Amino acid sequence: METLIIVVYLLTLGILALYGLHRSALLWSYLRHRREHAAPRDRFVEAELPRVTVQLPMFNELLVAERVIEAAARIDYPRDRLEIQVLDDSTDKTASIARARCEALRQDGLNIRYVRRAGRVGYKAGALEHGLQSAEGDFVLVFDADFVPPESAVRDLIDFFTDPSVGMVQARWAHLNREHSLLTRCQAMLLDGHFVIEHAARNRTGRFFNFNGTAGMWRRAAIEDAGGWEHDTVTEDMDLSYRAQLAGWAFVYAPQVSVPAELPGDMSSFKSQQYRWAKGSIQTARKLLGRILQAPVPAKVKREAFFHLTNNVAYVFLLLLAALQLPNMLIRRRMEDPTLLLLDVPMFWATCGSVAAFYLVAHRDLYGGNWQAVKRLPAMMALGIGLAVNNGRAAIEGWFGRDVEFVRTPKSGATDEQGASGPIAYRGRQPWHNVLELAFGLYCTATLVVAIATRSWASVPFVTLFSAGFLYVGVTSLIETRRSQPHGDAEVDAQAPSTHSSPSPQSMLS
Repeated sequence: METLIIVVYLLTLGILALYGLHRSALLWSYLRHRREHAAPRDRFVEAELPRVTVQLPMFNELLVAERVIEAAARIDYPRDRLEIQVLDDSTDKTASIARARCEALRQDGLNIRYVRRAGRVGYKAGALEHGLQSAEGDFVLVFDADFVPPESAVRDLIDFFTDPSVGMVQARWAHLNREHSLLTRCQAMLLDGHFVIEHAARNRTGRFFNFNGTAGMWRRAAIEDAGGWEHDTVTEDMDLSYRAQLAGWAFVYAPQVSVPAELPGDMSSFKSQQYRWAKGSIQTARKLLGRILQAPVPAKVKREAFFHLTNNVAYVFLLLLAALQLPNMLIRRRMEDPTLLLLDVPMFWATCGSVAAFYLVAHRDLYGGNWQAVKRLPAMMALGIGLAVNNGRAAIEGWFGRDVEFVRTPKSGATDEQGASGPIAYRGRQPWHNVLELAFGLYCTATLVVAIATRSWASVPFVTLFSAGFLYVGVTSLIETRRSQPHGDAEVDAQAPSTHSSPSPQSMLS
């Protein structure tokens, strides 16, 4: 039994190290190509600018609906070639607010349409497909309700489509409330790694990367050629991205174009967002990975697609690693065989070292300097570990389940300059997986105590991260659940379907 535990432990650590090495490979690819910048092949003459439809899908976005509509209305583009569609499936007062604002803007001469379906089949994917049927534009730019598109959004992206092979151009996400709390600072760091390094490394080395569901412009013909929006996964954006690139369309990542968005301000919202992204990436892997591996595309594309689509499986192995830490440590101490450290220490550093380098480089290239990133790195790594129950469960359900209902990510209208514009609450309940997070937190704390008592100093830093991460996520979730009370029209059901987009960043230890 002791031998079995050590073998499983090392195998688990090896799998996590493999995903960590992949992260290091992405970082190396980025560093090799960091001086390269995407630029349009040509520019449209003003008189020949194509027609563009801006789609704003929303569902119960009471606190941010008017903000995104107003921002879209300020977009600088010839009015006779710009259409705005507000695709509203709301069941609360969002509907009346959005409809009234659209009517007022239409009277001012803006080509804006309030579009409401009879049903909500397909959730966001269904809304986008429904809007596309009546869209006037040959190009479609999508913004979720928590985004604030800049006035130059269309002009910044449209010229990339002078190349007839380009099917989609993705902008970089920025953050409206990055400095709001420790949680938002950690989220921003995670997303910056995805947008600064992952997207750039994949795009600049000829690998597939994905549309993030928002802040990206599509050539309408590419959507239709790929089979249109489908809703058999909860990450319709990733699904369509791979199908379009398999059909031969080129994608462009334009990080110089940034669009700010609101980060979830509470742990429950953040977890529901992460759950959907993790589940959807595995659903997409189940749906498309076989087709990708058999497609006539380069081997490097297939390898990257495998790691990209399966990276959230790492959370399952992270849970297994947490469970095995204590028995492995006690067995190692009894065996008194230091040669085993020659195996697991390098694998630990392949995992954790790659995370540190990845996010330090992303922060430095985006904001300059390293100190702020160094200060935030331990909390970010702990948060990523603490998500293992939430995201591991999502990965298992994504692989074996059939549920494709969205779980919404509530928004509050928060920015760094001002707090939330209104209250957000959940219908109070205590999910079973919150109890599991707390149990892992206590177990890892006990493991930490044993590590200190037995002078297993090599294990202390890693076990500390595990203990802090599970306790932070578990206790914060418990407090939020206990405090939550309904607030009338401002109440948001934690189980209501969402329209939020999915960047599908790398899992924390992949």
